[in-house]
Amino acid sequence: MQHHSNIKDFTVITPSAPMAANTHGGRAKCLQRLVRLEMPVPKTVALPFEAVKGIADGEMPDLRAILAEFPENALLSVRPSSQDPDWGGPGAVLNIGINDARYLQLSEEIGPDASSLMYLRFVQSYAVHVARLDPDEFMQATDYPKAALADALASYFDEMDEDFPQAPAQQLGEVLRSMARAWEGTTARLLRQAKGAPADAGLGLVVQEMTLGVGQGICGSGVIQGVDATSGERRIIGRYLGQSQGRDALDADRAIYLTKDPRGPSLEERHPEIYAQLLAHLDVSRRRLREEMEHEFTVQNGQLFILDGLRVQRSSRASVKVAVDLAKDGVISKEEALLRVPPNMLSELLHRQVSDKATRDVVATGIAASPGAAAGQITFSSNEAQALAAQNEPCILVRRETAPEDIRGMNVAKGVLTERGGMTSHAAVIGRGLGLPCIVGATGITISMRKKTLTTSDGRAFRAGDVITIDGSSGQVLAGEPPLIEAALDGAFQTLLSWADEVRDIGVRANADTPVDAQTARNFAAEGIGLCRTEHMFFVGDRLTVMREMIFADTPEDRRAALDRLLPMQRDDFGQLFEIMAGMPVCIRLFDPPLHEILPNDREGLRDLAEALDLPMSDVTRRVEELSEFNPMLGMRGVRLGITVPEIYEMQAQAIFEATAKAAAKGVTIVPEIMIPLVSAKREVELVKARVDGVAAAVAVRSGQTFDYRLGVMVETPRAALRAGDIAQHAAFLSFGTNDLTQMTYGLSRDDAGRFMSAYVSQHVYDEDPFQFLDLDGVGELLQIGAERGRAAHEGITLAICGEHGASELAIQFCRDRGFDYVSCSPFRVPVARLSAAQIAIRGNKPPMTPAA
Repeated sequence: MQHHSNIKDFTVITPSAPMAANTHGGRAKCLQRLVRLEMPVPKTVALPFEAVKGIADGEMPDLRAILAEFPENALLSVRPSSQDPDWGGPGAVLNIGINDARYLQLSEEIGPDASSLMYLRFVQSYAVHVARLDPDEFMQATDYPKAALADALASYFDEMDEDFPQAPAQQLGEVLRSMARAWEGTTARLLRQAKGAPADAGLGLVVQEMTLGVGQGICGSGVIQGVDATSGERRIIGRYLGQSQGRDALDADRAIYLTKDPRGPSLEERHPEIYAQLLAHLDVSRRRLREEMEHEFTVQNGQLFILDGLRVQRSSRASVKVAVDLAKDGVISKEEALLRVPPNMLSELLHRQVSDKATRDVVATGIAASPGAAAGQITFSSNEAQALAAQNEPCILVRRETAPEDIRGMNVAKGVLTERGGMTSHAAVIGRGLGLPCIVGATGITISMRKKTLTTSDGRAFRAGDVITIDGSSGQVLAGEPPLIEAALDGAFQTLLSWADEVRDIGVRANADTPVDAQTARNFAAEGIGLCRTEHMFFVGDRLTVMREMIFADTPEDRRAALDRLLPMQRDDFGQLFEIMAGMPVCIRLFDPPLHEILPNDREGLRDLAEALDLPMSDVTRRVEELSEFNPMLGMRGVRLGITVPEIYEMQAQAIFEATAKAAAKGVTIVPEIMIPLVSAKREVELVKARVDGVAAAVAVRSGQTFDYRLGVMVETPRAALRAGDIAQHAAFLSFGTNDLTQMTYGLSRDDAGRFMSAYVSQHVYDEDPFQFLDLDGVGELLQIGAERGRAAHEGITLAICGEHGASELAIQFCRDRGFDYVSCSPFRVPVARLSAAQIAIRGNKPPMTPAA
């Protein structure tokens, strides 16, 4: 037996023993806290990470020295102690040290049946988890404990060709070795990495004296916690089972309740003094450890022992409720409550989720682009989605990739699944804006639009009408319809965010394109609209046909005539936005996409268009071909379109100002913000500004109303960032569109990046996908240059970002550090951004608030 000489092999857990979660694990540290609180914890020895790693490598600690810390003939348990309990670890092993001689003694003390069950439990656990024997050989029924024990010992001899080990030191050594090696195994490593653990995360082990839970007098075991793990409501939960060990009470039909319960007997009624002690210990651990704890306990001959204390595993909903309740009760401060809830956890509360208890039949996995779960029939076209919605049939829109004409289908679908795309692809951006569960870039699926089938990598074929569920929080596509949990925007959620608003010091607006989006933004307390993409208004109902007529018009007069029909629709759109936002800022981006996006791209669509316009098919086809571009995202779009086809921007400006004048007539002051997209030169801003100023003057004269407005620029080309000093002279604000700015800085299409991004990240070409995580070095430098040069030329200019990065902690920290005024993100990300901004402000060493009473 080798002795591990370089480090301390083990530490007896005492109030003053040197011990930390990052050296001995969370369980060991928590046990020390319980000991400090003078709880009745049996004697426990902790092995640090380094010693356990040594055991896995064959370097054993001094087992005799460990055993010498416990009374002679004591039975022991070994439990894992990882740094974070969520990372898991091998299962506990109980009754180490029992052998034939000790079994005979115990038979005298507690009876043959109880001692046979204890010995049997250890033999079964040892055979399966330590000796790695066939579990089927050790599934003995316990109706006749002595016979079952004899059978298990015989099976062990048959399999191993040797008797069951009798020396306590050998038993303990083999259990420690097997647990240490299990932690180092590939499966365990992958499982904990999936939960956020580093690859080299350590494992500690705790060896504890058993208090048997079986024998004379009142004996048993149980588990207690003071909070509902799903809802976060405070109530006593748990079970107790007489003459039992470990966590038996959670699985046994014979277990009784802890508190009085009409469904059956309870510990409170049978043993009120033990129940009262348990509640007292639970209350002390909540107040002093400042956390909701779960305690594992045993009762030995009427005496209560606390074996373990772990933070209650809880849902996202419960995490928010627990943090708020602890702050309201004065156990923690409001600021600590804010810091305890990971911002992205809020996303789960805003949407339905697949139940934790559901069985998942995973058929494909993709990028989790928009959180929430949705079930419905597969449909492969937006028209079919609309038809199904008309019949109140829920559907999942399945496409190779979505395009702007799919907006109508996305609006009525319950979720979206695409074969291609990344985090900032069309489907992902619109999905997040609509609060629609969405998975993009689903690997291993093949979609045939002709056959209307979705085929998975293992050959399963799904047809239109088959029901699937998409989990936009995990990226999993599931067959069928597992049970779902509804969204939870309860009082605790609202309270937490109200506390966040008290401390954050950067504004949070929403990207909102429709009145529905704007209402969602208001519901989530956005401080205005930071980006309204007006093109999405044109893909609704009859407007698409009118826009197409405008595109086919030959003269400016004909274009204006078509746009005049859109004017009242746009005016109503803006009027509704202004009304919903009730005087808050609304930033409207003028028309941005290339015209070809408004035109159909398949033969059926071209034929429908020819009919609608009463034109020969050949004319329609020719015009579509004329408008097609080699690289439309870098072609005639944004301000370039506004300058070459000025009627579009003039109509939009007129609609904005007429809606503003109408509001002014009702006594409501609106200061609309008009944003010019894709600017790269000062002269572009001058030309558009001159036209917009002219329209504003004309509307003011016609309406008899005076109103103000702000004209600004969306900085999304590298040149606009570099020349921000020139551009800022004519702009009231600069809003950085980080989606396109990232594309153009990298020379990389966000819709195609998914094909190689994982290879780039795994080979450390990029640290992270720059469309998911703001690139601070490259794109960040352009943001900084743009901000500095813009401010130098125009002191007091408003600075913001409005790309999909807007809600990320990284981007908010970056913007706050550089004095930006606000960030803007999709409506369903607003709560996440509000909490992130609060956490950043708290960590930025603001003076602490007084704890809540």
